[in-house]
This record gives sequence, C-alpha cells and structure tokens, in this order.
Amino acid sequence: MVIAKAEKSDLHAILHLQKLAYQSEAQLVNDFSIPPLTQTIEGITEDFNNGIILKAFKEDKENEIIGSVRGRSFENTLYIGRLIVNPLFQNQGIGTSLLSCIESLYSNMRYELFTSDRSSKNISLYIKNGYTEFKREPLNENINLVFLEKFGLKYFSNIR
Repeated sequence: MVIAKAEKSDLHAILHLQKLAYQSEAQLVNDFSIPPLTQTIEGITEDFNNGIILKAFKEDKENEIIGSVRGRSFENTLYIGRLIVNPLFQNQGIGTSLLSCIESLYSNMRYELFTSDRSSKNISLYIKNGYTEFKREPLNENINLVFLEKFGLKYFSNIR
C-alpha cells in the first residue's frame, strides 16, 4: 500500500469512497443525513484548499483509492477528520497507517479528532493509537460526540 497527498483530480473518487465508508456510521446512528454523506464536491474542494488530504492505494493500482484522511491545522492543533477505508479493505491496518502518516507530517502538534459514541470500533482504533478522550458533547438527543486527543512527539519541546 502507498500513501500520498491527494491531488485535486482525486477528490471525486475520495468523495465517492467517503459516502460508501460512512454508510455503516449512518446505520449506527440511524441518520443518513450526517455531514459525510451530504458533503458536496464543493465542500471537499474547500477541505482540500484549506488543509491536507491523504490517499491510500494499492501499489499496482494508483487510480483505485482505498482509504483517505484529512486534516486542518490551526495554532498548535491538527484537526483530523474523515478517516475512511473502503469496507472491503477494513481491518488490514490501512486506517492506522493513514493516521500515523498524517501525524508524522505534523509531528510538533497536538492532534484532535471526534467520532460518535456509538462507533466503538473507531474509538478502539483511536485509543489503540494513543488517543485519549477529553470530552463528550451531545450531537442530538440520541448521540454524543466523543472528542479524543494525542500529542505529537515534538509538541512539548516547542512549548515555551
């Protein structure tokens, strides 16, 4: 597997993969109007222009994106979002590799992400990768968002 920065020409494929990957999340929360399923090409283009999007693909199939993650930095925090893996390729370490790769590009920062409290697989993945929960906020009457954080290797040496 190869991880690289996405190009503008990848955005349609990543958006399609995002809508496929978030079907299971929508089923968990019983809401098919969640933002990852309603995002438009204009929205993902804005994410691309204001942050970083990584893509994962098999070495011999560069045009077949099987995973992606995006991030946007602000002050000392990298806000990580939309970590997605094609359902056919899940549980093979692709999500962990994408997470590790985006962290390595911003090693001097604090990382923050969130997921639904019903997404036990996501929460387990993040905890396994060194994230700790620091708050919960209600999204609606049935769902809470779980916010997790982690500190990059060089984070503390940059604080004065």
